[in-house]
Amino acid sequence: MNLKYNEILVRNASLLDVSNLLKWWNDGRVMEHAGFPLGLNTTDNRVIQNIKDHDMINNALLIIEYNKIPIGEMNYKKLDHKSVEIGIKICEEEYQNRGLGKIILSLLISELFSKGFEKIVLSTTAENKRAHHVYEKLGFVNTEIKENSWTDQLGNIRSSVMYELIEENFNNQLTKLKEN
Repeated sequence: MNLKYNEILVRNASLLDVSNLLKWWNDGRVMEHAGFPLGLNTTDNRVIQNIKDHDMINNALLIIEYNKIPIGEMNYKKLDHKSVEIGIKICEEEYQNRGLGKIILSLLISELFSKGFEKIVLSTTAENKRAHHVYEKLGFVNTEIKENSWTDQLGNIRSSVMYELIEENFNNQLTKLKEN
């Protein structure tokens, strides 16, 4: 996959990305919203295997670049022939809260709908209000709140919010940018 919009590039992860993924995945500040406030404590070999395990058809690990600088990662996993689950992390703090997430997600969502998927799902922590705002602005609908459904690394009981998006509800931010 190679999705481009102005300074943004979303591309397949490669073995050249191991050091960035290792840094991000082991950073508790980056991984806290995914329930890993201490990071993943992973290794080079595990990251390499993770990259190799993604076939880029049914599931993909993607790198987000801004002005040729890796700033985060996203992924998708085919659930069935009509549904796909996605995830995103803008890992470099200086690129957060700049409106990039909506654009980056719009790139991926547009691509997935063009591949014939009819529903895109994702989940986030109940506390991640910034993500809720972005997802809802894109047209995702909150389908379920799973109260006290999992425990993070520190033993805190956490809740998740489940979201779904169908193409007719997709509020494509790229279209809005082109109209302005």
